[in-house]
Amino acid sequence: MKNSVDAAAECTIMNTMSGGETAPKGKIAGIDYGTVRIGIAVSDPDRILASPCETYVRQSPEKDAAYFRRFADEERISLFVIGLPLHLSGDVSEKAEEVLRFGKWLKNVTGKEIDYYDERYTSVEAERLLREAKLTNKKRKERRDKLAAQILLSGYLENGCRGTVQFLGIG
Repeated sequence: MKNSVDAAAECTIMNTMSGGETAPKGKIAGIDYGTVRIGIAVSDPDRILASPCETYVRQSPEKDAAYFRRFADEERISLFVIGLPLHLSGDVSEKAEEVLRFGKWLKNVTGKEIDYYDERYTSVEAERLLREAKLTNKKRKERRDKLAAQILLSGYLENGCRGTVQFLGIG
């Protein structure tokens, strides 16, 4: 298993995204997509740590666009990594198609590069961790999506910033 410094170096030096281009350096935002709530986590500029940031409650396409433009600018995001909900078989789910459309929209509104990462089990893992912490249902709900985004982003960083789409030939 790689240590976080080795993974970060690989992420920065060797990263290629789904189209084969080199990913821009800087902070990465991890996105746990939902039709109502979107969990967001952010890496440090060296791409070593992922921290939960917030849970955004969707409002309207215009307000969502304004929010993500402002977020990307204020946080100095260079890349968004969106969780791709694949079937256990690895096949693309209907929800994954929705996520791919969201990714295209997000790239259009922010001008930032987009990558995808297999998010199977991130919400389950987030819920397990929150239950172990003995949080109330209300507190778990408040934290679940941003924690799932952190788990997703941590996996992406540990995997040398290699997304899922390049292996599936989609996107």
